[in-house]
Amino acid sequence: MRYHFTRPEFYTCQYGRIYICDHPVYSRCTLYKIGERGLAVIQQRFDAERKTTWWGEIDPWLTDAIYLHAGFRRLFAERARPEKDGIYPTITVRQMMWALKMKPLARERWETVFDRKEI
Repeated sequence: MRYHFTRPEFYTCQYGRIYICDHPVYSRCTLYKIGERGLAVIQQRFDAERKTTWWGEIDPWLTDAIYLHAGFRRLFAERARPEKDGIYPTITVRQMMWALKMKPLARERWETVFDRKEI
């Protein structure tokens, strides 16, 4: 039994798109948009050479798995909003996977978390 979501050997990347904005936490994210409403999803990255972390778009092999999940529409309806000053409501990929009851990604030592719902 797997305890963590692992990268599939074959995957597609049809849903979600990279969105560039002036958010104070990140500059690139994966945006799921239906009509005028959107939800930005971010994932933390680590640069071992510089020992720094940053937030950006999610792995392409996760975009379709999240969008096609049975609970995605419900979560999207709860959290998505229209754009305000070029920024959409944001959620981390780990928060989204927990909300959808998906197996989470393996947690890295360098990862940080947001202690509130709104980012």
